[in-house]
Amino acid sequence: MATARRGAPYNAGMTTLLISDLHLDAERPDIARLFGDFVDGEAREAEALFILGDLFEAWVGDDDPSEIGAFVAAKLRALSDAGVRVYFQHGNRDFLVGRDFAQRAGLRLLPEHAVIVLAGEPALLMHGDSLCTDDLAYQAFRAQTRNPAWRAQFLSQPLAARLAFAAKAREASRERQQAMKTDDRAQFETITDASPEAVRETLARYGIATLIHGHTHRPAVHPVDIDGRACRRIVLGDWYTQGSVLRVDAQSTTLAALPS
Repeated sequence: MATARRGAPYNAGMTTLLISDLHLDAERPDIARLFGDFVDGEAREAEALFILGDLFEAWVGDDDPSEIGAFVAAKLRALSDAGVRVYFQHGNRDFLVGRDFAQRAGLRLLPEHAVIVLAGEPALLMHGDSLCTDDLAYQAFRAQTRNPAWRAQFLSQPLAARLAFAAKAREASRERQQAMKTDDRAQFETITDASPEAVRETLARYGIATLIHGHTHRPAVHPVDIDGRACRRIVLGDWYTQGSVLRVDAQSTTLAALPS
C-alpha cells in the first residue's frame, strides 16, 4: 500500500508511477503524444501518478493559452476523474504552475520536499535542482526566481513579456551549458549533477532511506551510506527521446524507459 503522509490511503496492491522532466512543448509533438498515450494507458491502471517537476519546457503563468497546456490539463483531469490520484511537484521550468492550473488539471500540489509512503516505506520526493549546489550561478538564479516578490512582479507583466523572458532564459541556459561542455566536460558533469554532500545531508536531515528526484536527466539507482545506514537515491530520467518511469508496487521498484 502507498500513502501520502497525512493523506488517505490509496488502493492496496496497485502500482504507483513516478515521472519527471517531460519538458513538454509544441516543438516536440511526438513526446506529447507519448505522454498522452501513457496517461490514457498505463497510468489508468495505477493507484497514483507523481510528477516531480518540469512537466513543461516553460510555464509563465496559469493564464498561458497554449495548446500544450490545454492538452496536458485535459489528459490529467480525465485521469484524476477516473480515480487516479495525480500529484505535482514544481520543477525549475514550471515553478509558476499555480492553483488555477492545478484545479483544471486535477493536480494535488506537493511541497518542495514531500515525504510519502511507497510499498510500506517512507520516501522523500524532490525535483532535485536544489541538490546541485556546485552550480553557484544556477542556485543564485533559483533563489531570485523563488522570491515571492519576484514572482508577483513577474506575473504582473503582460503574457507576451513573460513568454519573451522565458524564451530568452532558455536560450541563455542552452548557451551556458554548451560553453561549459566545450570548456571542461568533466566539470560540466560534476556541476550539473546532484552534490553527494547535499544528498547525504538531505537524507540525514529527514532520516529516510530513499530519496527520489529528477532534474539531472541521469536515470539510475545509487546506493548511499549515511553513517553506516544503507540508503538509496533514485534518479528519474527525462522524456526528451523516451519516457522514463519509476514503477513501485509491493513486490518491486523498477526504473524503466517507455518504448518511443
